[in-house]
Amino acid sequence: MRKYETIFILHPSLDEEAVKSIQDKFKGVIENGGGVIDNVDFWGRRKLAYEISKVSEGYYTLINFTANTELPKELDRVFGITDGVIRHIIVKEEK
Repeated sequence: MRKYETIFILHPSLDEEAVKSIQDKFKGVIENGGGVIDNVDFWGRRKLAYEISKVSEGYYTLINFTANTELPKELDRVFGITDGVIRHIIVKEEK
């Protein structure tokens, strides 16, 4: 089991209920894949460093989790097919 960190940005046109639903979806992928969520930090709506597809703001969420080496691949796949995700990254935490 390794420690990972993921940050994802959701489209600003989503309402709070949709943002919460998408966050729960990703938490479910982690937990159902055998991972353990260590921390979830919702940063709220913030300005992006640069425009992405003419969008200048987004909802940021940081999740720290512990999982096997296969789970980040599945999580990355789910990020890619989920509507509303502007950007995402999964990083293995160094010791």
